Amino acid sequence: MHIETLKTFCDLVETGSFSRAARLNYVSQSAVSQQVKALEARYNTVLIERGPRHVATLTDTGRLLYGECKPLLERLRYVEERLRHPATTMTGPVRIATVYSVGLHALPPYVTRFMKAHPQVKVHIEYSRTDKVCDACLNDTIDLGIVAFPVRRAAMAALPWREEKLVLVCAPDHPLARTRRVKLPQLLNEDFVAFERDIPTRRTIDRILKDHGVTVNRVIEFDNIETIKRAVEVGSGVSILPDTTVLSEVHGGTLAARDFREGPFTRTIGIVHRRGRVLPAAAREFLRLLTAAGD
Repeated sequence: MHIETLKTFCDLVETGSFSRAARLNYVSQSAVSQQVKALEARYNTVLIERGPRHVATLTDTGRLLYGECKPLLERLRYVEERLRHPATTMTGPVRIATVYSVGLHALPPYVTRFMKAHPQVKVHIEYSRTDKVCDACLNDTIDLGIVAFPVRRAAMAALPWREEKLVLVCAPDHPLARTRRVKLPQLLNEDFVAFERDIPTRRTIDRILKDHGVTVNRVIEFDNIETIKRAVEVGSGVSILPDTTVLSEVHGGTLAARDFREGPFTRTIGIVHRRGRVLPAAAREFLRLLTAAGD
């Protein structure tokens, strides 16, 4: 049995697609099918149930084979990496996925510092919603995810990174901007620009308002902070956002930010990766940089 066959099988399991597994291994879909059939013939069992449009679903024996082979492949990759590159050389890519607010405001200084220290490493960053970032971690399409309020899953490790203070954000000419600190009851029936319901930060803000008996008038909902800020700037309503994400607007005079008397309220930013996975050396070093900075 070839290691490449097992890798193709694991890629098929993780992507759920014959075409994507083929692209990852630079072979045809037919070659992927043949490799799976070879494994099934070797063990005299069915590993993959073929669905419509070549969608792959694991059988119980397929799940067993994947669970035992994946750690072996990860370990082999780690050994090959150490053999090919001296311990002092840092090469290869670091694949990171994060939510927009973290990627635009919190992450850049650490990426800059890392790239200066390791110029041969390429840092790839993609932006997505929290649930998509976590799925990408579990599917091994990224090395690390950085999200707000990471949800703990059995197969995913979550490390707390930093706390961001939540503040009231409004246009500079809004009446609430005249106060040094805002009381939550002052938001009663205010027009409010909110996150969409499935965004973790939205759930935290809703809980804060509910705990203090405050009802707001949600006039519009968005899935990212940048769009919320633009809506608040033009007077669509007030919002509650992390203070680090509005620093440039407050400095430029397009937004006002105020602390809450009942606070501080915070949101947790965490780093996630698949539990048990041996991270590439470059990803391990980037993780070390982030966690050292969070101490």
